[in-house]
Amino acid sequence: MAQKQKDLLSRLADAGEEAIQRLAKAPGGENVLKALNTTRDRVDELQKKVRGIDALEKRVAALEKKVDALSKTPAAAKKPSARKPKAPGARPPGARAT
Repeated sequence: MAQKQKDLLSRLADAGEEAIQRLAKAPGGENVLKALNTTRDRVDELQKKVRGIDALEKRVAALEKKVDALSKTPAAAKKPSARKPKAPGARPPGARAT
């Protein structure tokens, strides 16, 4: 069974190579082959970018969890900044004495 598959695959590969050679010899065939190679390169680039999207989605999910955890903490737990009490008769900064 494995021998038959190998023969079939090798025959298909040979037929594919022959078809590509015939296409290259045909008028305008070189342009078609160049376009196919360019398309293959672009598809490879897209695959790499799509693989990167998975990692970004994981990072976004982790950040969303952190934001949820931070938003659940009560706001009253934060201490307001201490202000110095104003002395009686004190002027605001920049005010002139009359």
